[in-house]
Parts: sequence; structure tokens; C-alpha cells
Amino acid sequence: MTPQHVAILLCTYNGEKYIRQQVESIIAQTHTDWSLWVSDDGSKDNTLHIIQECMENQPQSLHIRLGPSIGFAHNFMSLLNCEAIHADYFAFSDQDDIWHCDKIERALRWHVSVSGEMPNLYGGRSHLVDEAGQSIGYSRRFSKKPCFSNALVQSMVGGNTMVMNQKARDLLRVYKDGTDVAFHDWWAYIFITGAGGNFYFDLIPSIDYRQHGANLVGLKKGVAARLRRFHKLMQGEFRELTEQHVLLLEQVNGLLTAENQTVFEYFKQVRSSGLIKRLISAKKSRIFRQTFLENMGLLVAILFRKI
Repeated sequence: MTPQHVAILLCTYNGEKYIRQQVESIIAQTHTDWSLWVSDDGSKDNTLHIIQECMENQPQSLHIRLGPSIGFAHNFMSLLNCEAIHADYFAFSDQDDIWHCDKIERALRWHVSVSGEMPNLYGGRSHLVDEAGQSIGYSRRFSKKPCFSNALVQSMVGGNTMVMNQKARDLLRVYKDGTDVAFHDWWAYIFITGAGGNFYFDLIPSIDYRQHGANLVGLKKGVAARLRRFHKLMQGEFRELTEQHVLLLEQVNGLLTAENQTVFEYFKQVRSSGLIKRLISAKKSRIFRQTFLENMGLLVAILFRKI
């Protein structure tokens, strides 16, 4: 195995409509040292047959296993925890996207530029396409530095753009059953930055992220989408997710850096204290989201105890 072997972690469920394009885009990668690990959550269609057909010229690179069938995040975490997978880097893959041919190459270019002794996570923007593969825009271009204080209150990139090194994968394997997180990508951003790892946000998109009605989690944009997110915030959905993250972080508090342990303590006070202390603790924790409007929403969440 060369020092840049990449295990591609592909989770599938009834994905026959788009899976051929995704696998073909993986096969077309300029970086050729990879293996494809498929975890299928009980597809009833031709998903697995299509994957095997696409990979018939390199069957030694294909590995298929049965997923836990309790949701996409648990499926991805189960792949991270799979003892049989050995690689230098690990890339999440959705079943309905299209990778640009240099996706892996771009990620590894950053990875080799930083110390491999630290948990390192790469992610970036996406080119958005519709069901037919036609361009409909791009994901947001964030400018503020990724860090733990941002990760606590915002999932910055989709898991379908993420590539991590072995140190990051080992860190995320703290939870052996893989059933503890609602969003595997958000948790990766939180835990890796909290433990002092590096996160890089690539401004140049390297995937076509398909937006369609069957998406479990899509990248919704526009005023209507913002209003829906605000409604969910006021209904308490954001607080429920935050509560889950707090419970997880309390279990691994000793793996956070000393600085981020302090940030975490202030963050918990933001969620539980009286109004004045909530505001003071929010300032001390330095929590922030990436845009002005998002930070206004964060302030509302703090004021109404929806965080």
C-alpha cells in the first residue's frame, strides 16, 4: 500500500437512478490508488448490481457490506468503524453525486502540505446540479476561519466533500457502535476541530452535488429555505441537535484541547443560564456562524434558549 491509499466510503440505499454516474466518476479519478467500500442499507433495487457492473474491470478494489439500516449517519459511522478497512485517507461518498476527476487529488494536495501527526479534515464547496445534472449554482462561499467555536453552532460543509487522514478517522472511532450521531459530517467537524485538528475549507468545488426530491439532506438555498430553517430553530430542532452534541462532547471532554474545553464550558452556560449570563458566556465562548444573517439567527436562538 502506498502512502496515499484512499478508502472511499460509499453508503447506499435504493440508489439505482444515479449510482452509475457516481461510481463512474470515482473510477475516472486522476488519483488512482483507492478502494471502494460500499455499505448498503438493504436496497431493494439494482443499486449493488450496477456498482458491481461498473467495477467489473477492477473487482479487487470493491468491497460490499451490509449496513446497519438505521439511517445514513449511522451507516457512514459504521464504515468508519469497520475493522477491515485500512487506508491512509478516508473519503465519504454519497450515492447520487458526481465527483470531478481531481476531487481526491485536490484533497490529498492539502493533506500532504500539513502535518500528518494531527487529525486533519478536508472539505469544501459544491457545484449544485438538478436531477438532470444541470447547473443550478454553488454552495455558499464562506470566508471566516473554520474552528471549534463555529462547529458548535454550524455544520459548514457536506460530508460528500470530506476527506480525512488516519488520525482523524481514529479519533472519530471513539464511538464503536456508530449509532450516536444524527449527522456524521457535522460531528466530524465538531470533534476534529475540538481535539485541535486541522480543517481546510476549499473554495473550489470538486463535486456536483445533486439536489432532488429524494435527498435525505439537501443543500437548500434562498429566502424560503432560510424561513424554514428559522421555523425549525424556533420549534426546538436546533436545540435537540445541540443537546446531542453536548452529551457526546461530555464523554470525550478529555480529548479536547485545554482551550476548547474552556470554550465548551462557556457554551454549556449559553444553553442553561439566565439571560445576562447567557449573553456573557456567548461572548466568552466566541461562538459564531459564517454570515451576518446566520449570526442574527444565532442571537435569536440564544435569547429564546433555542440553542
